Formats: sequence, C-alpha cells, structure tokens
Amino acid sequence: METRITVTGGTLDKQEIQNYVTHLREEHPGRNFETIDIKVDGEYVDLSYKLAPVGFERIRRITGYLVGTVDRFNDAKRAEVEDRVKHKIAR
Repeated sequence: METRITVTGGTLDKQEIQNYVTHLREEHPGRNFETIDIKVDGEYVDLSYKLAPVGFERIRRITGYLVGTVDRFNDAKRAEVEDRVKHKIAR
C-alpha cells in the first residue's frame, strides 16, 4: 500500500520529509500508514497520520485445540467437530 504524504503551510525538502516519515515508522514499528500529513507553521511542524487497519484472524477453541479454521484437521477430527453439541444462547 502506498502512503499518501502531504505537506501544507510551507515547503520541505525531500530529505526532511523522509526524516519525519522515518521518525513515525520508528514510533510505530510494523505498522503501515495510509496518510501522513505534515503541517508547517513557521519553525514548528505538526505531524498527523492515519494508520492502516490491521487484519486479524478469529481464534476459537474447538475440541480442545485453538484454531482459526478446521481446514488442517484430519477426517477424524473433522467428524469430532461435526458431532459436537452446539449450544444456543437464549435472547
């Protein structure tokens, strides 16, 4: 995903912009940015950003195992999943 970087209120050279981007990446390791907005106000700079959403996988406890899906279960374990009693919640 491409990060959209905008500079308002003044001009910055490419190296200075890259330094601000590097700073944000160090502050949020392993995260991706959707946008980075750099607002120049005289001698001051205000950084605002939007982090890209992080995907997650639902983990359930099925027949004693923590799994996301049952696609790696063998036939016996799949049968155990199908035979188990499913409880309903009364509303």
